[in-house]
Amino acid sequence: MREYRWNSFKNLIFRNPAVVNQDPHVDNGDENTERGNWASKREYMLSTIGYAVGLGNIWRFPYLVYKNGGGAFLIPYFVMLVVTGIPLFFLESAFGQFCSQGPINIWRSVPILQGVGVGMVMVTLIVSIYYNVIIAYSLYYMFASFQFPLPWSSCLSLPDSNCSTTPQVYCNVSGVLVTNLTQENTTCLSSDTITVPMQSPSEQYWDRVALQRSSGLDETGPVVWHLALCLLLSSMIVAAALIRGIKSSGKVVYFTATFPYVVILILLIRGVTLEGARDGIEFYIGSQSNLTKLTEAQVWKDAATQTFYSLSIGWGGVMTLASYNTFHNNMFKDAFVVTLTNAGTSVLAGFAIFSILGHMAHFQQVPIEKVVKAEFGLAFIAYPDALSKLPISPLWSILFFFMLLTVGLDSQFAGIEVITTCLLDAFPQIFKSKRALLTIAISSVLYLLGLPCVTRAGIYWVTLIDGFVAGWVLLVLALLEIIGVCYIYGGNRFIKDIEMMIGKKSFLFWLWWRACWFFITPCLIVVILIWSLVSLESPSYSGVQFPEWGLAVGWCMTVFILLLVPIVAVYKLMKAEGSPWKRLKSLCSPAEEWHPYLDIHRGERYSEQRIRLRMSHKTEPEANVNVISSSWL
Repeated sequence: MREYRWNSFKNLIFRNPAVVNQDPHVDNGDENTERGNWASKREYMLSTIGYAVGLGNIWRFPYLVYKNGGGAFLIPYFVMLVVTGIPLFFLESAFGQFCSQGPINIWRSVPILQGVGVGMVMVTLIVSIYYNVIIAYSLYYMFASFQFPLPWSSCLSLPDSNCSTTPQVYCNVSGVLVTNLTQENTTCLSSDTITVPMQSPSEQYWDRVALQRSSGLDETGPVVWHLALCLLLSSMIVAAALIRGIKSSGKVVYFTATFPYVVILILLIRGVTLEGARDGIEFYIGSQSNLTKLTEAQVWKDAATQTFYSLSIGWGGVMTLASYNTFHNNMFKDAFVVTLTNAGTSVLAGFAIFSILGHMAHFQQVPIEKVVKAEFGLAFIAYPDALSKLPISPLWSILFFFMLLTVGLDSQFAGIEVITTCLLDAFPQIFKSKRALLTIAISSVLYLLGLPCVTRAGIYWVTLIDGFVAGWVLLVLALLEIIGVCYIYGGNRFIKDIEMMIGKKSFLFWLWWRACWFFITPCLIVVILIWSLVSLESPSYSGVQFPEWGLAVGWCMTVFILLLVPIVAVYKLMKAEGSPWKRLKSLCSPAEEWHPYLDIHRGERYSEQRIRLRMSHKTEPEANVNVISSSWL
């Protein structure tokens, strides 16, 4: 018996020399016994769908549809999905799966652009800080929903409160305010009325109770402890789900990636049965669609940016999740399934949102545009207000905020996995046996960094980070990514890499993808980037402008991320050998470590002999380097 155990151990060791450094959380049945793989294709698909389907699908997409012509907006949205979303998602999935590495090591393909990968990780790190805070908001509202009536269903008696269930109207006689009437009891002429802005009960609750919002970024105030505790709980949930990496998170997503669809369907069925729901749906996507909006460039820009951001392209997460696939997984089909599911979820969520907002507008006897708000306002003010008007309102509110919680957790899982994977790939000897400790450490650091976002000025920090880090910076990184892959690494070479994984395809098959990767997609990104910079406005929240120092901090974050690209490039050039031109040529060619992770998948193209030959030519005169480089394109 003892001899049998020794032989089993010996076979396990000698099957792969690097297995001594194997992550203890990797299963022996994995194809990649050093790094691990998804336990099943379902877990990968659910994790990727959960990552792509984020909070923006629930609150940003419905508002953009309403703002940009209703159902007419779906035309530019799906056009942009086809020419930018699917091609970029396919590219990132194939890139990560081919080499089984995270977004930093993946740039061994083009070493001079490794700073792009570092920038992606920094964006994910910073965004994960405030994304965790938004999950904490959802947790707090979910707990607050276990009350009847809901605490935001009526005005609270708070100091300096300007809350009212109806707008207040004053009659103006010769410039003097003489009476205070409700909207229903107004007798003065319309030309003599002044409508005074009042807070709804849900808006009052959001500002004065949930956030305890200060007057601006200058007034930080103390930590809001109920939010800090919810932030701690969300950090603990994320750490627990990722304690074994994809082996544990892959099991959690069976629930977190599917439950939101159950809730959306429940809310949709409940919503369409309410009085006024038809008006809301028509405003969203029905007879009030405005086709003339298609002539406005802003509509196409909004469609492109929504497609781009909702798929989480340029964050590094798509590459990271794909890096745990088996080598011959058909990521081409996966890209279609994930991107179309993401788009369908956005459309479906819009129906659920606007059916209930239509009922709220009918209940209050106001036009529906008076109850529609953007982003945070839609999720934490307008929709909770609408739910409070329903029978059994706590049930619907609990379901809605639990849905927001699960949607946010899926995206946060992938964000933390990006950071963890990069550290594991960079320092395998140190971290592979300490994955659990590393996950807890990252979650703890993110919690501490998130504490300023749960002070009384926290919502301003969240808005500031979102405006400067999760905006046009991603467009720059994605543009450099597609330039690096298609124009420096070589689009034809990249296609051959993909064919090593999914098999040979016809010229006609690749014709469309070549057109997108070489021309259509980068050109559209350039147009959107220029448009975004030309129309750039300083972020603000609820009409409160940020101080100069706050905007300076925002620009510092932006500049820091973008400067990582040239800083890493200069560092690489300084470490390289030879003349400046030879150094540049060397760093624009794949490094020796660039190849499929396992020997069995490298084939003739990436055999050790071929790689040594290629590396030896890098030290020869420049003329020979040009010949060899062109032969590899």
